[in-house]
Amino acid sequence: METPLSRERRTIRCAIYTRKSSEEGLDQEFNSLDAQFEACAAYIASQKAEGWKMVPERYDDGGISGGTLERPGIQRLMADVDAGRVDMIVVYKIDRLTRSLADFSRLIDRLDTANCSFVSVTQAFNTSTSMGRLTLNVLLSFAQFEREVTSERIRDKIAASKKKGLWMGGMVPMGYDVDPDPKVRGLLINPAEAGHISTLFALYDKHECLSAVAAKARDQGIRSKHRVFASGREFGGAVLSHGAVHNILTNPIYVGRIRHKHLVHDGQHEAIISDELWSRVQDKLQAHAARPRVRDPITRKLKQPDAKSLLAGKLFDETGDRLTPSHSRRATQTGHKRIRYYVSRRLMQGSKDDPSGWRLPALKMERAVCGAIADHLAEAGDTLFHDADPIALYRAQDGMRSIHDRLRARDGEVVRALVERVLIAPRHLTIQLSGTGMARALGIAPDSIDPDKLRIETGFELRRRGVEIKIITGQFERAPDQTLINAIAKARQWMSETRRGISLAAIGRRYGWTDSPVRQRIRLAFLSPEITTAILDGRQPPELTLQYLLTHPIALDWHEQARTLGFIDGKILCSAK
Repeated sequence: METPLSRERRTIRCAIYTRKSSEEGLDQEFNSLDAQFEACAAYIASQKAEGWKMVPERYDDGGISGGTLERPGIQRLMADVDAGRVDMIVVYKIDRLTRSLADFSRLIDRLDTANCSFVSVTQAFNTSTSMGRLTLNVLLSFAQFEREVTSERIRDKIAASKKKGLWMGGMVPMGYDVDPDPKVRGLLINPAEAGHISTLFALYDKHECLSAVAAKARDQGIRSKHRVFASGREFGGAVLSHGAVHNILTNPIYVGRIRHKHLVHDGQHEAIISDELWSRVQDKLQAHAARPRVRDPITRKLKQPDAKSLLAGKLFDETGDRLTPSHSRRATQTGHKRIRYYVSRRLMQGSKDDPSGWRLPALKMERAVCGAIADHLAEAGDTLFHDADPIALYRAQDGMRSIHDRLRARDGEVVRALVERVLIAPRHLTIQLSGTGMARALGIAPDSIDPDKLRIETGFELRRRGVEIKIITGQFERAPDQTLINAIAKARQWMSETRRGISLAAIGRRYGWTDSPVRQRIRLAFLSPEITTAILDGRQPPELTLQYLLTHPIALDWHEQARTLGFIDGKILCSAK
C-alpha cells in the first residue's frame, strides 16, 4: 500500500529576489545583495526535505526603491512566474519585495493566478491562511509608512538646506564644478565654462533673440557641459539648442541663488554674472515671451490680431501642466492658413496618447476667457470696489466700460495685464485676475479692489459637431440624451430576453429587422454601471452619442471602457482634447 512517505515529493522551484534601495556599497566584493542571497539560499537548503530546489538565475535590483514595481529584476521574476517556471519566491524580508500596499495586492493576485507562493526567511507567516494575509498587510502598511516618512524627511532636509543656500546635488550646471571636499556641499566656478555663460548672457542682452544667441554660440564653439558618470558613460558636449539657451538664461544659480520649486534663495556659491545683467536679461525674456512675432514666415504678411497667443504662459490644466501655444498650417487657395492651439506640454514632449492632455483651439479659448471676464466684471459692477472715494469710483466706472470693450475685441494688452492664471479642468474653468493689473487699468489704488472678486469660477465644456469644436462657458446643464437612454434600456431588455432563450433573430423579426442591427445594439447592455449612470444624468462627453457607440467598439473591461469613452476616475475627459 502506498503511503505519503513513499510517495515522491513534488519539487518546488524557488527563486531568490534581493533588493537594495541605494547604490552605496554595491561596488564592494561582498555587498548587501550577496548577504540577502546567501541567507535565502541557506533557508532553501534547510527545506530540501520538503522538495525545495533553488533555480540558478538571480533576480537582483540594486539602487532601486521599493515604492515602485518598475524594477528590472522584479519584472524578470514575475515574467518567469507567469510562465510557470517558479513555484516559490524567497526574500530576506517582505519589504525587499515591495514597500507599497497597492503593489503588494497586485503581486498577490498574479501569484495566486500562477499558483505561486512566497516566503520571508526572517518573518514567519503562511500566505495560505487569512491570518497570514492579515500579518502581511500589517507588515506592508508599516513598510509603506516608513518609506513615506523617510521621503518626507528627505524632502524637508533638502528644502531646509536649499533655504540656507546649499547645493544639494543633482546635475551640476554648466559653469560650475562640485567642491572636491566631500564635507562641503558647494559649487566652485569652472573658469572656462563660466566664460561661456557670461558670453551667452551678453549675447542675449545685445540681440534679444534666443535663435540668434544659439547660432552665435554654435559659431563660437560653445557646447553643453561634458559629463562623465561613475558608470563610465559620457554625456554632453553638444551644440546648445534654443531651449538649452533659455534654460541657462533663466537659471538663478548664475546670479548666486538657489532655486527650490517656486522659491529662490540666496546661495553660498559665487555668482558668475551681475545682478544688473541678470535683471536686464529677465526683463527682455519676459517682454519677448509676451510679444507675438510681427511677420508670418510663410506668407510674409503682418499677422492679424487673432494670431496672438493672448494666454501664453498663463493657461494650466488640472494637473498643473502648462498649455503651450502651438499651430498647424492648412493649405488654401491663397496660400496657407495658420491654425493656433493651446496644447498640454506632456503631449508636445512625446506622450501623445495621454487621454488627460488638452488640445484646445486657441482663438475659441481666448474668446471664451475674454467673454467670461467681461461677463464677470459686468455682473460684479460696483461690488468690485470697496472703500473707494467717489471720484476714483467714477473714474473706475469709466475705465470699466473701456476694459469691457477691449475684452470683447480681444485686446492682447489688456488680457495679459488682467489675467494672472487660467486653470482648466473637465467641466470647470477658473480665472485668477491680477489685482495690480486691474488697478492699473482702472487708474485706482490696488487696495480699492475686493480680492474676492478677482477669482472667476465658471462652467467649461467642449462640444463637437463633426470636425468643429465649440467651447461653452458659464453655468449650464446638459439635458440627458433621451435617444441614447432609450437604446440602452432596449438593449438591457433584449439581453434579459436572450437569457430566457429568445434568439436575436426572433427579437429582430419583432421590429422587421434581421439579427444584425439587434446584435449591434445589444452591446450597449455591456456598458458599466458608472457610465450608464452618467448617461442617465447627462454627464457623458458631448460626442458620446448613440451613433458613436454603434460605430465604435465597446471594451468588455470597465476600466478600458472608461478610458476609451472619455471617463477617467469619475471625470469626463472630452476626446476633442
